[in-house]
Amino acid sequence: MQQIQKIETLREQLALIRKAKKKIALVPTMGNLHQGHLSLVTKAKQHADYIVVTIFVNPSQFVAGEDFEDYPRTLDADLEMLKEMNVDLVFIPQTEEIYPDSDQMKTEVTVPELDSIYCGKYRPGHFNGVATVVTKLFNMVQPDVAIFGEKDFQQLLVIRRLVKDLNIPVEIIGAPIVRERDGLAMSSRNQYLTESERAQAPELFKCLNKMADAIKQGDSNYKKLEMEAVDELLANGFKPEYVGICDAETLKTPINHKLVIIAAAWLGNARLIDNVAVQT
Repeated sequence: MQQIQKIETLREQLALIRKAKKKIALVPTMGNLHQGHLSLVTKAKQHADYIVVTIFVNPSQFVAGEDFEDYPRTLDADLEMLKEMNVDLVFIPQTEEIYPDSDQMKTEVTVPELDSIYCGKYRPGHFNGVATVVTKLFNMVQPDVAIFGEKDFQQLLVIRRLVKDLNIPVEIIGAPIVRERDGLAMSSRNQYLTESERAQAPELFKCLNKMADAIKQGDSNYKKLEMEAVDELLANGFKPEYVGICDAETLKTPINHKLVIIAAAWLGNARLIDNVAVQT
């Protein structure tokens, strides 16, 4: 498994891979890997011959006051897991490699509308940081396919729109949420939960499933369901930011039968996000 820190070296290596007519998959991560991340690698292997994983804690997607400095960094353990998964190349750039003139950089990639609702409303500028760094990684790696988890459903839609609008020749593949046995969506930030909060955390997924069941049984009063879910989460110790029943392709008011229920809520120091797909 190659470990590369410089963009120039990365490009030289991948030029050889493309010359060998191998299909390249990119799996972008911020490290602190868990089984959810490894499932992305597994999915990548189903679609490509050569797997590139990036580990980069991207400062531009952290909003002021968030946990950039405290975000868990476990590089040695991450590399060991990726080695066991037979990943071909890990790109581990320093911040100055990605943003060499960070104090002068003016260019940003924005995805209007999608970047200002739900998570974008509560984390202003977050999706600009995501879209910009993902565009940079696409330019550096030039993958044939890229794998993103469906847990951050809004992020996945932002990237799909970005690729479509900018004509970037990469296929975006979503990978299903990986959950703990009790239903909690796996996340690096779950470690911020105390023991009692960890026991309470699966209630978020249960709440979304309850909403999904109601919709499947014919309840179309979505605003009522959203408000009831917020009340239920508050009663269970959460501080919800939003609960939304949306069109699964646009996150707007549903106009077809393919829906997604998305939610973000704080539990102690952990901000949890989750979603459940619903077909009516």
